[in-house]
Amino acid sequence: MKDEIQYEPEAEEEPSLGKNKNSKLAQLKEKLKACEKEKKEYLIGWQKAQADMINFRQRQEKQMQDWQKMINEGLIMEILPVLDTLDAAIGAAKDREKENYSLVKKQLEDTLKGHGLERINCEQVCFNPKEHEAIECEEPPDGEKNVEAISEISCGYKLNGRVVRTAKVRVIKK
Repeated sequence: MKDEIQYEPEAEEEPSLGKNKNSKLAQLKEKLKACEKEKKEYLIGWQKAQADMINFRQRQEKQMQDWQKMINEGLIMEILPVLDTLDAAIGAAKDREKENYSLVKKQLEDTLKGHGLERINCEQVCFNPKEHEAIECEEPPDGEKNVEAISEISCGYKLNGRVVRTAKVRVIKK
């Protein structure tokens, strides 16, 4: 045991280590602050990127829906003359043929209704220039005053609540 060497720190090294420790601690604190600032910036950037991606997806979905509506509108507008032809055929057909044409027309209308098409009502309503186009205008019958009525000449349609074809009507003025 006499050969064992014991380590005893020198008194001069301790104060310099203390200064060194404080200096290193200050450096580490500064580095930690810088890292926290950098982390915060990266987190904010990531959150903005996530929000941008979500907004982008929502805009893409909306745009796809709008394109689908435009495609549907174009197709429906091409089918409307077929409905007009069926109306004319029903008006000119005999009883048995009327039933057949009416069934075909009903089936076609139901299919188009499923895609947002609805017929503009012209029965017992006041003239609405947003939905009706006056083709003829008549004076009220004798003895009647303040009468306004319309009768349908050609039907109009709305697609998803927006008028795509006004109804052509005959108006009796007040």
